[in-house]
Amino acid sequence: MNLSQAVIGCFIARSINEDILNIFQTEWFLLILTGSLILIASIGLGWGISRFNILPGSTAIWGLLPGAASAMVMMAEDYGADFRLVAFMQYLRVLLVTVTASLVARFWAHIPTSGLQALIWFEPLRFYDFSISLTIMAISLMAIFIPKVSGGVLIVSMLLGGFIQLGGYANIQLPLWLLACAFALIGWNVGLRFTREVINATARALPQTFFCILLLIIFCMGLAVLLVYFHGSDLLSSYLGTNPGGVDSAAIIASATKVDLAFVMSLQIMRFLITLLAGPILSKIIVKIDKRQHS
Repeated sequence: MNLSQAVIGCFIARSINEDILNIFQTEWFLLILTGSLILIASIGLGWGISRFNILPGSTAIWGLLPGAASAMVMMAEDYGADFRLVAFMQYLRVLLVTVTASLVARFWAHIPTSGLQALIWFEPLRFYDFSISLTIMAISLMAIFIPKVSGGVLIVSMLLGGFIQLGGYANIQLPLWLLACAFALIGWNVGLRFTREVINATARALPQTFFCILLLIIFCMGLAVLLVYFHGSDLLSSYLGTNPGGVDSAAIIASATKVDLAFVMSLQIMRFLITLLAGPILSKIIVKIDKRQHS
């Protein structure tokens, strides 16, 4: 799992470029405000599920946190949540958000199916870039020796990779087969721990989870409309930037449409950073408040 965190951190860092950095410098308040509102909405919906005893403890909150699904699953386990239920909620969220965004982009932006590119599993390796990428992962793995720092491998990998890429020292290269292995390890680790009790719990929580995810999507659509009105960005860019899916899926959809890719990725990365840093803290606070009210 730690190795998967290192790979995912590099994957996110690979999306960072100078255009995104410029937007961070000029539009930082807007990015932080938008990301914070999405985080607050997701935590509120998760808290609502837990209040009705549909899912235990902080599991519901972690399940709706709008970060990278794989990262949220790994961190949820570190914080004592039932990561199997969290995985169910996270990947359902990603599925619904990705399908919705794909349909919007396909029928709104009219992306031709002929424009889709075939996957290249074994692309030629650039020895220097690939070696640097492996070195970043190796260094980030040292974070496991730092006690009480959940997600440290992911954070170190992302920050170090972003610094190296932005500094022009190397271009992070992650072959598709490596990414597939990392995601497969996460899937196996989660899937092999599912029990009949967990499956029954997910089945009972499916309607409520589905409804809360739809509410979160609608809330983010409303934020997109506000961005158009107050910021002047186009509606499709705002929608793809605020949709509560993953950075990777947003990058893929945005790259195939005529949108402001840098603005989309700036919103997505800022939301991920806010969720990564503030999500665990807020979830702990809410769980403590909830326990005091019930005691």
